[in-house]
Amino acid sequence: MTLKQLQYAVTVAETGNITEAAAKLFISQPSLTSSIHELEKEYGITLFARSNKGIELTPDGDEFIGYARQVLEQTALIDERYNGKAQGKQRFCVSSQHYSFAVEAFVELLKKYGKDKYEFHMRETQTYEIINDVAHLRSEIGILYLNRFNETIIKKTLRDNGLVFEPLFTAKPHIFIGKNNPLASKKTISPKDLAPYPRLSYEQGSHNSFYFSEEILSTLDCDKELVVCDRATLFNLLIGLHGYTICSGVISEELNGPNIIAKPLKVDDYMEIGYILPASIHPSPLTTKYIETLKWTINGSSSR
Repeated sequence: MTLKQLQYAVTVAETGNITEAAAKLFISQPSLTSSIHELEKEYGITLFARSNKGIELTPDGDEFIGYARQVLEQTALIDERYNGKAQGKQRFCVSSQHYSFAVEAFVELLKKYGKDKYEFHMRETQTYEIINDVAHLRSEIGILYLNRFNETIIKKTLRDNGLVFEPLFTAKPHIFIGKNNPLASKKTISPKDLAPYPRLSYEQGSHNSFYFSEEILSTLDCDKELVVCDRATLFNLLIGLHGYTICSGVISEELNGPNIIAKPLKVDDYMEIGYILPASIHPSPLTTKYIETLKWTINGSSSR
């Protein structure tokens, strides 16, 4: 294995086309194909499969490319530190449940550490996809929660994928509602108060187990259910239909506007919110900075 072979494999994965990758790398197509085959033979795996859509990563290839990117990024850091060579485009990816503090920290990180060239990804996605992204190194870090109900299943899934969970803070359950919701005048809300209103939750895809739900108390009966895929839709429905969603209570008015408010929910439960990382890989400098920014953002939040 050589660094050049790793770069070839990553470029093929990014373009999804051998011809395009060869042109981008300024080598012939047969040379690129031969290099990929040598890499596959060395490790006894198949990296790519042909389909009607072109070249696609196999499951082994998906995992391999994650490690290859890590090696290339670390090599670039060494070159910059000791040879004075400027890095190429800086890359960083976060996968998270739908938390405004995670986005706020992402914005602050980009403002402070983003260079002239960068490609940053902020993926607000399904719980299982967060775990999968970090396990396969598509994301450097993932953010999710644990509680009494899901802890055993989530921690087992993390262990099975070679990941560790590090807590950030523990939150009392809240609900998000529109500021004009009839419940907005109450200091605290009980589950009984919520009965007439639609409950909103995030779609969890094919892993739609209660244990992977982004909202606690997902097993409670509810006559009116609304399932969405993104934060903007959820907030619009909270306001337009007097709906609610169960959450940590941490919200950024700067990012989400003044029309959504948080109210404490009277239940005996909690949300331990934290981040997940690969157990066997030391966090990159940018990942470490993001964790520091997360903690600063959470400590500076005035609403929980």
